[in-house]
Amino acid sequence: MAVPAVELQHVTKCFAKVVANHDVSLCVYPGEVVALLGENGAGKSTIMKILYGLYGKDSGTILINGEEVNIKNPADAMAKGIAMIQQHFSLVPTHTATENIILGNVKGRIRIRDYEEKIAAIAKDYGFDVPVDVPIGKLAVGQQQKIEILKALYLNTSILIMDEPTAVLTPQESDNLMQFIKNFTAKGNSVVFITHKMKEVMEVADRIVVMRTGEVVDTVLCSETNEKELARLMIGEDITPPVRDESADFENSEIGLKVEDVSLKEKSGTLLNHVSFSIHNGEIFGIAGVSGNGQDDLCDVLCGLKKPTEGRVFFGEQDVTALSIRKHNEAGLGYVPLDRYRDGMVMDMSLAENILLKGSFDKKWFTKGFTRQKELEKYTSDLIVRHRVKATGPDDLARSLSGGNQQKVVLGREVDIGSHILIFNQPTRGLDMGAVDRIHHVMMEEKQKNKAILLISTELSEIFEMCDRIAIMYKGEVMGIYRNGELTTEEIGLLMAGVRSEKEVTA
Repeated sequence: MAVPAVELQHVTKCFAKVVANHDVSLCVYPGEVVALLGENGAGKSTIMKILYGLYGKDSGTILINGEEVNIKNPADAMAKGIAMIQQHFSLVPTHTATENIILGNVKGRIRIRDYEEKIAAIAKDYGFDVPVDVPIGKLAVGQQQKIEILKALYLNTSILIMDEPTAVLTPQESDNLMQFIKNFTAKGNSVVFITHKMKEVMEVADRIVVMRTGEVVDTVLCSETNEKELARLMIGEDITPPVRDESADFENSEIGLKVEDVSLKEKSGTLLNHVSFSIHNGEIFGIAGVSGNGQDDLCDVLCGLKKPTEGRVFFGEQDVTALSIRKHNEAGLGYVPLDRYRDGMVMDMSLAENILLKGSFDKKWFTKGFTRQKELEKYTSDLIVRHRVKATGPDDLARSLSGGNQQKVVLGREVDIGSHILIFNQPTRGLDMGAVDRIHHVMMEEKQKNKAILLISTELSEIFEMCDRIAIMYKGEVMGIYRNGELTTEEIGLLMAGVRSEKEVTA
């Protein structure tokens, strides 16, 4: 039998009293793709960060091509042919692709043209159409990811770790990435693929390692399993997705949210360009698009964080365009932001304190200026139970929870605040199947309560599963509005890339 390209034997890692990995053993053979699956907090990223030298192991053994190695830092890992592409890119926006790739890998005076030619040749070899002399900040997200991969290829990487690599890609870009993985492993290289997307796992993986609570619970051949079985291994129970009522007559209900010819211009340029749409009560309205095409700016306008240069925003019949953030909340808006760490929670505060932060204008939490602590703690405890948050109680610090459980807390708080309108900005990004399932069920429950719901997502599978109508955004413009089922995945993918459809728009 072939010697594994990389093998981990009985690796354990603890952070204080928390066991992140316990007795983890796995291996990857040359020319093989191994998918690493598990819930948030299962220890997938931690074990790979140990392999890449970002964390040190407490015990266990790492072997590369059958030889035991001591990886103290990423430089040691890269010297052994290991590279890791993480969810958040580590690129300098003002530097070109070439400058980013050679950064830290050259000494003395150099002729930049020589390196541009070398990197362009590597890119051509793998079918990457990326400019090597343009600043990173001017490139699309998909191209930026290719440059992250080129950084690894430039260093003659033979073991590539990819952590949620398709999170911000269009369907076409995801397909291209899958093809790259196949081409890369065909040359005898190895890939460890961390993802929550079952379709990608089934498409590209040879073997699947499933982790739960820091341990490996099973290793299966991709050809001998299915999505339902994998979900059961990950979560410990079957998942039943919510069913969208395609016969619902939402279009005859009142309009809950209306965006009327909204533009937003700043010194950096035009962020929103004459955006118009309306959402009926009892409707889930989806906005599809690659991140960075105006979705976040639109959310800022809808929440009162920014005032549009042109146009108006209505909650029902109320013009809220010029109102404060607090007035938006009082008008019945709930908002689950993209970045829960920056905009959704304060990590060093308790869960109860995080609830109070957003509800500080609500008199029910105060008596003569003092917090009604018992009522607040009871409410937080009820929210923990209602939304199946894995927490010991309202005094738990936000940072002690996994990402999925943090998101459930934010979701529970905002759903209660949003009595009329709910905005979800990529609410399931980076979450495991269990957390995603819970969030989707809550959204459907709120739809049944006749709320107007806006779902912004880069996941087309999520858009198709949840939404009644779909708008596609590209560079701050709405490329079209369609009923669910009117366009194929490929057609929406082209619109996400700026290619207009010939089909008639249904506003």
